Amino acid sequence: MCGTGLQTPLNVGRVFRPAVLAMSETHIDRIERMRRAYREAHERFVKRLRDAPAGDVERTPADGGWSAAGIGWHVAAVDAQFAGLLSGERPGAQPLTAGVSEKPWPDIVAGIPAKLEAGKRVQPPANVHRDEVLAALAESSAKLDAALAGLEEDRGATLAVTHPVIGTVTLRQIGDWAIAHTIRHNAQAKRVLGY
Repeated sequence: MCGTGLQTPLNVGRVFRPAVLAMSETHIDRIERMRRAYREAHERFVKRLRDAPAGDVERTPADGGWSAAGIGWHVAAVDAQFAGLLSGERPGAQPLTAGVSEKPWPDIVAGIPAKLEAGKRVQPPANVHRDEVLAALAESSAKLDAALAGLEEDRGATLAVTHPVIGTVTLRQIGDWAIAHTIRHNAQAKRVLGY
């Protein structure tokens, strides 16, 4: 468990620390908590894809949507983008506007709709193979973990990105976003696989 706190559409079955606890964490404690929770969520997701038969993972649902492999491809693509934002390799992070403070993560989550349309850059191709996805997930998670570990306190607290649906998120909140994103898509993969 990640602690006690809110259950939301993004973390169904898992709980996150309430904003009060998150606010009292040191930067190092926060980063370590996010790294542990991300690794735990990621491993559960990878295990689901690895343990299921390849044909099941690669099968597109009859009613449309992504295969479990497609979902994994998407998670790997998003994690790679998160890693790039955190490390500075990918441009896009901007200083918080003067007078604007970080919005508590539970407040951000509360405003996220149950269904989102992924951006074109992170939509999977038509035919995705499980082994390729597992390799991409391993690579992107290693990059994200390293980027979180290397995130400097000032950079994490003062730089942010704005998503059209999620809103403005500081770089130090991207770890919580990655955790919630992985948990959300693990649940989606479970529905697609039927187990």
